[in-house]
Amino acid sequence: MKYNLKKNVIERYSRQIILKNVGVAGQKKIINSKVLVVGAGGLGCPVIDTLSRAGVGTIGIADQDKVSLSNIHRQNLYNFQDVGKFKVDVVKKKIKSINKYTKLIKLKKKITEKNILKIFKNYEIIVDGSDNFKTKFLLNKYSIKYNKTLIVGAISKFDGHVFTFNFKNKKTPCLKCFYQSMPSDDLLNCESEGVLGSIAGIVGNIQANEVLKHILNIGKDLKGSILILNLLSLNLRKANYSKKKKCICSK
Repeated sequence: MKYNLKKNVIERYSRQIILKNVGVAGQKKIINSKVLVVGAGGLGCPVIDTLSRAGVGTIGIADQDKVSLSNIHRQNLYNFQDVGKFKVDVVKKKIKSINKYTKLIKLKKKITEKNILKIFKNYEIIVDGSDNFKTKFLLNKYSIKYNKTLIVGAISKFDGHVFTFNFKNKKTPCLKCFYQSMPSDDLLNCESEGVLGSIAGIVGNIQANEVLKHILNIGKDLKGSILILNLLSLNLRKANYSKKKKCICSK
């Protein structure tokens, strides 16, 4: 099959097109992909930034919050002049200055049971950058229902967690298989627990890397395991877990 890209597009993405696992065919897959990012905070910002630079064609951004001064140390798409503005408005403007070819869809709303189907149907891959387990479990539930790929991230203090779920594979365990009951949001509360700004960038970029691997169908995924990072001790490990018989993903 012959793939044609314009000269300026090839130049823009030349450093990844040259990779044998990408090539022109892979770049076209990236350009034609549609990714929803839930949360434009510490994780969402590096995810959106990296995916737009890689050439992802459509990125939906769901976030109803405004930029606060305390966001800036770990949310790399904002600066002091953005304080008080809606995050989705700022992100769209910033990303357009980075890659005008990426289509940004602003969703200035919270994802709920009532609107999730309408939003989900437009995207192939869902990236969780939320800061609460209620949202994470909701994304998990509907990603299972509609066979989406879900990439979940979490950060606190010096620690990060990453999950990747491809629910087209019915053998894939889900987020609820790991947690079984909903943990307290105190585990994700940067206001009370604190977080080093660099942790957000590292974990968010790992999530973006998982997105690109899935689009290109290359490398190994995290099916049945969680990637656990402690950046203070530089301890990175994968912990395995199994699909639970009575879980929602087994029905």
